[in-house]
Amino acid sequence: MAKLNKPILKRLWSSVTQYRAYLILTVLTMCGTALTELALPWGLGLLLDHGFGHNASTVSSASKAQVVNFPLWYVPAVLIGIFVIRGICTFTTSYLMSRISVNLLNELRAKVFDKLLHVPVGFYHAESSGRIINTIMFEAQQIVEMVKVSITTLFRDSLTVIVLMGYLIWLNWKLTLVTIILIPGMTILVRGVSKRLRKLNHQSLEVSGELTQVIEETTRAHQVIRIFGGQQYEQQRFEAKNKKLGSFTMKSTVAVSFTTPLTQILASVAVAIVIMLALAQARKDATTVGDFVTFITAMMMLLTPLKRLADLNGPLQRGMAAAESVYSMVDAIPENESGQLIEGRASGQLSFKELSFTYPGQEQPALNQINLNVEAGETIALVGMSGGGKTSLVNLVPRFYEPDSGEILLDGVALSDLSLKSLRQQIAMVSQNVILFDDTIAANIAYGDANPDTARIAYAVQAAHLQEVVNEMPEGLQTMTGDNGMRLSGGQRQRLAIARAIYKNAPILILDEATSALDSESERAVQAALDELMQGRTTLVIAHRLSTIERASRIVVLVEGQIVEVGTHAELLAKDAAYANLYRLQFAA
Repeated sequence: MAKLNKPILKRLWSSVTQYRAYLILTVLTMCGTALTELALPWGLGLLLDHGFGHNASTVSSASKAQVVNFPLWYVPAVLIGIFVIRGICTFTTSYLMSRISVNLLNELRAKVFDKLLHVPVGFYHAESSGRIINTIMFEAQQIVEMVKVSITTLFRDSLTVIVLMGYLIWLNWKLTLVTIILIPGMTILVRGVSKRLRKLNHQSLEVSGELTQVIEETTRAHQVIRIFGGQQYEQQRFEAKNKKLGSFTMKSTVAVSFTTPLTQILASVAVAIVIMLALAQARKDATTVGDFVTFITAMMMLLTPLKRLADLNGPLQRGMAAAESVYSMVDAIPENESGQLIEGRASGQLSFKELSFTYPGQEQPALNQINLNVEAGETIALVGMSGGGKTSLVNLVPRFYEPDSGEILLDGVALSDLSLKSLRQQIAMVSQNVILFDDTIAANIAYGDANPDTARIAYAVQAAHLQEVVNEMPEGLQTMTGDNGMRLSGGQRQRLAIARAIYKNAPILILDEATSALDSESERAVQAALDELMQGRTTLVIAHRLSTIERASRIVVLVEGQIVEVGTHAELLAKDAAYANLYRLQFAA
């Protein structure tokens, strides 16, 4: 076999041995299967030597003396008994291995999914959703299939080979020496294709992730594809990845299948030599017909487990490639969740001091030397052209990213000193990209609350001006929203997100284009809800709607990651600088 990743192999074996009771029972049933392999040639040899020969014209007196009289029903009884025992052992082995496989698969998927819930936001920028889905669903399954096949083959077939080989040596050690030439020949053959298989499997997994990404994007962007006529482009993308994946599959198949004919050639050479030597021994009365048939039968039965051991290389290399991918995701560095807890409810005072931040892989800073004090309960509107750093600034407050230098203080305590859970409990957020779950309206509003309060849900619905929408739903608050709220209109989805923020009742509120998806009538209804929601809360608002900005305590103008102006709406208009230019460009209408 090609060199395997020993640390990965050790981790996998550690996971498997958690189910050692099942594993021990599995090995015992495999021993039973191996012994039944021996029983068939042994019984066949006895039958030929001692069950035939009553015809005096064809049997010598010496042979007649060896004939044993026994009831004929012994033959089917023994034969059926052997296969009944074999069937029970085989079924039990398969059942126990399935139990181990299912438990291991659930454990692997749970580990990856748990890590996805705790990695930094930047992880999702480096890894595509297609690759993540592929890792959880396909690659984890590959590992389990590899473990299942490997354990079954290594234990059962190795035991079978050992038992049959021992029996062959006991029967006729000279003939057995010829049989042994199969083993080094097959070993050399397997080592020859292992390196290529390993490389092909890594490439195949990468392309499989790319194909999953294409499918995921096509499903998510079905409206864009249709309106812009992208069907042919997406079809070409899919076919290109699909063909590439098929190409790697065929190359792997060729590499694995190459071993079969060569193994058969080696086996035919060994069988031919054995038959020739056995005939020579029979002419010297050194072996009987029963001994010869027993030996040939056991030898032929030896070929099947040897072939399975040789073929094990394919799934083993695929599984190891998948395991490296899965464990790389399991080993992703999670967010640092340690830190002090916030006692009760924060007042909401925020201080940005000498704050600078650059996205990973970028050279241009998103924020540069930001200094800003936000009093508790104050509403700060962040404005500026796209790429000015508005979203980057608000994303540092819940610590989706960590600043390169400087710090943010909440009530005088650095955010880096606070536990993430404690910090984020103090923050509610409504963004322009509303995310809803395929659950009920009530569950989406109370999301994150293990014990939802129906009174609070009702209040949030009323405050977000959702009551009329809920009343029109066939099942009211228990109506399913569909995939990402597809059963709701854009304005309804936005108001549902606002209701979720109202339900949380956090002292810090982040509104990132919260009214961008609303028509004028919906905006008026929701703006009233937002005004009520912002009362007594520290609010950071990113908006292009004049109505929101006019109500802000102060307006902060960001240009290329720097604060260039701070003041009220009237003050900045009177100043006739950056904000006034933005007002004329964006808000004059």
